[in-house]
Amino acid sequence: AGNAILFRNRRFVLGHGLKAQPGLRHFDAAAAGLEGDMEMLVPKSINRLRLKGSGSRFVHGGATLQEAVVPVLRINKSRQSDTSQVEVEITASTSQVITSGQISVRLYQLDAATEKTRPRRLRAGIYSATGELISDSHDLTFDFKSDNPREREHQVRFLMSRKADAFNGQEVILRLEEQHGDTSHFREYRSARYVLRRSFTNDFDF
Repeated sequence: AGNAILFRNRRFVLGHGLKAQPGLRHFDAAAAGLEGDMEMLVPKSINRLRLKGSGSRFVHGGATLQEAVVPVLRINKSRQSDTSQVEVEITASTSQVITSGQISVRLYQLDAATEKTRPRRLRAGIYSATGELISDSHDLTFDFKSDNPREREHQVRFLMSRKADAFNGQEVILRLEEQHGDTSHFREYRSARYVLRRSFTNDFDF
């Protein structure tokens, strides 16, 4: 297979002036990233070179894909412990009684949004004690970056629906809800309780 075979086993041949053979792959030193004039012959796939002696059942093979390819796995994992979300509070009002067809509520973002303190998205509405929505619903994003607390306040006006009439004189609940992961479900984040006590139907009802 060549003019000068320097080394040979069942998996490869090293030498000079090696000739390509069926079932063997030929490499020169440059192709293997080496210096000099060394040449190599490597069996293709699961072929092997025949040699006398022990090891006749050697089936490891030559230049198979698993022999020629080195897998590289890169992992980029951010430290979850370093990040959090902004917190939001419902500011207490002077009265916890709803006497008209609307109510304004002040919501306060406790800390400024930063690279490590991510914004928070909430859904807000007023519900009966049985869980029925009796006002309009608001999708809110708290992403205020100011260090001034006053600039992180958000006032929301809720309009009561006609369904609210059925719960007049009862306790109702302002709920801030947060979407659970990538699902369509929401879970309660914050809540505040009010008493609905209206003496007449308001033009703001819808």
